[in-house]
Parts: sequence; structure tokens; C-alpha cells
Amino acid sequence: MDISALARPEIVAMKPYASARSSMSAEGILLNANEAPRALVDEDALEGLALNRYPPPQPGVLVTRLASIYGVEEQQLLVTRGSDEGIDLLTRVFCRPGRDAVAECVPCFGMYRISAAIQGAAVVPVPRLPDERFSMDVDALCRAVQEDARIKLVFLTSPNNPTGDCLDAGVLDVILQACENRALVVLDEAYIEFSDHESAARRVGDHQNLVVLRTLSKAWAAAGLRCGTVIADPAVLDLLGRVMAPYPLATPAISTALRATDERVRRRQRDAIGQIMQQKRRLLGFLEQQQWILGLWPGEANFILARVGDAAALTEWCGQSGIRIRNFDGQPMLDGCVRFSIGTGDEMQELIDTLRRYGARA
Repeated sequence: MDISALARPEIVAMKPYASARSSMSAEGILLNANEAPRALVDEDALEGLALNRYPPPQPGVLVTRLASIYGVEEQQLLVTRGSDEGIDLLTRVFCRPGRDAVAECVPCFGMYRISAAIQGAAVVPVPRLPDERFSMDVDALCRAVQEDARIKLVFLTSPNNPTGDCLDAGVLDVILQACENRALVVLDEAYIEFSDHESAARRVGDHQNLVVLRTLSKAWAAAGLRCGTVIADPAVLDLLGRVMAPYPLATPAISTALRATDERVRRRQRDAIGQIMQQKRRLLGFLEQQQWILGLWPGEANFILARVGDAAALTEWCGQSGIRIRNFDGQPMLDGCVRFSIGTGDEMQELIDTLRRYGARA
């Protein structure tokens, strides 16, 4: 498969910018990047970080660490500023303004259509099946890709946000085959650590048109770090690198990402995920007993989607108690829906008490 045939011709033809760090070694006397020779911040406060120097564009130690965690080759991995940057890069590289399109299975994460709109690309929505617990309409998606030559990216999410359902490996195979030589399949796995499903990251080597997005924001408890990963064929990553900022990750972010993924944190992560899922079961047990709950989609992530009679009123009621929930009312196929993220045991108890009072007056 020729990945360059799917990309914008001007991106394929362009010569990428070569930064000082990407074109030469960072050792020796550094007089090639117009940097300050010394940092001005107190050295003790810097904890050994050389803030006067530009960071490596793709820090080797972090790339090695993340490749090991995700079970992929280092050349298959690009570190980005969160998954959002990966979505943006893919859209800019593969979608020509006013000519190409992305496909998404609504309801889903809103940044896919936002990135497309910014790029001037069309969005082809393929509605999920509400009567089948919002499962994907795989046949409709495959038809859309095969009938609409504009589609260059197919965005999928597993577990899906906000419905929480996962994509089975067999279904992914069908979609990959339908998209062969037509489009890239971008599988967003922001919540995969909460699921029993296996990540598709290891399958990238077998499918040139498969791209997997991962992040440290959710299960790794590092949303403030803004560190994500694009896992794909090296030909795809080469094209993304041509439009990526020369120095995407700040030096403190690189250092913190390494601390956030060390072996001690990995052990704590397993316990933390277990506690989150325990609190999810607790909240779900309560919600299942409430007559004012009109629908529930527990899913396999760290949230629960629910349909109620008045989503705005419930959101406001919770807000008056200092609890912020997500109101999805008015979004495609999500009328009356709210999403509860799972917090600590104390936070879940406050939520349950607040919902109990709401139910008593409903």
C-alpha cells in the first residue's frame, strides 16, 4: 500500500524544516541554535533541566519507554502534545481543504469534526444504532468509505466516548479491509486501559492503513502533562513529522512523562484502575435502581452515560452542590444524556447523595 497516495500531494512534495536539534548532535559546544549559553532560573529549581537549550524533537528515552509500554517498535511511534495533536496532524496531512473528508461514527469524540472543520475538510457522519446500545453500523461505514472517494480518514474510538463500547478485533478487520488503499483507519484508544479488550497497537505492523492513538491523560492520571502518542507505519509518521512543530514537547514535560510512566507508577496504576472500576460499579448499582434514569450505557471506560428526563436540570442541580457532570443534550443522538466521570470514593458518595436528593424531588 502506498501511503503517500492518500496524503496531500503538497505535503508529500515538501521538504520538512530541519531544526538545530534534529539536524545535528546535541553534544559539544552548542552554537547552532541561537540559544542562551546559561539558564537564568536557579539551578536547584530546575532539577537539572537545561531550560536554556531546545529539547529533542522526539526524546529517545521517552520514545523507548512508551514503545515498550505499548508493545510496538520505536519507529512506529510519534510522541505528541496529547491525542488532540495527533488528530490535528492526521487531518492536516491527509485532507485537502474543500476536497477531502473524514468519517466518524456518531455519537463520538467531538475533536474529530472540529479538526476537520479547521482544515476545511468535510465530515461524513455514520450514525450508530441507538436500538442496539449504540453499536457501530459497520455495514453503513464500509459503504460510505467505498462510495465516497473524499474520505481519507475514518475515526474510530475504543472504548467510545461517550457510549463506552469497544471495537472487536473482527470488526476492525472488516473496516480495515474496506478502507484498504482508500483511507486510514484511526483508532483512538484513550480509554483502552480501563477495558478488557486488547489494544490494537501491536497490529500496526500488519496493516499500513491502521493508526492507533494513545494518551497518558486518562489511566495514567497525567491529563495536565499533555502527552500522547501516534502509533503507525513509519511512512505515516514521516508525513506527520513534516508538519509537526519543531519542538513539540517542553523539557519539563519530557522529564515529567518519564516519571509518570516509571515502574513504580505502573504498579500504582493497576491499583488505581481497580479502585476506579470499583467505584464505577458502585455508582452503576445506584443508577440502575433510579426510576428517573431512562437509559444507561455503562461501557468499558471510566465513565457512565445516562439518559434522563431533563439533562439541563440535572446538570444544574449537581452544579449547585459543586459537582460538575457533562451535559450531552442536543448533541447527535444524545438528547437527554449526561455523562458521569468516576472519581474517588468520597466524590462518588457526594454524587450519589446529590442524585438521591434530585430523585426525591423529581
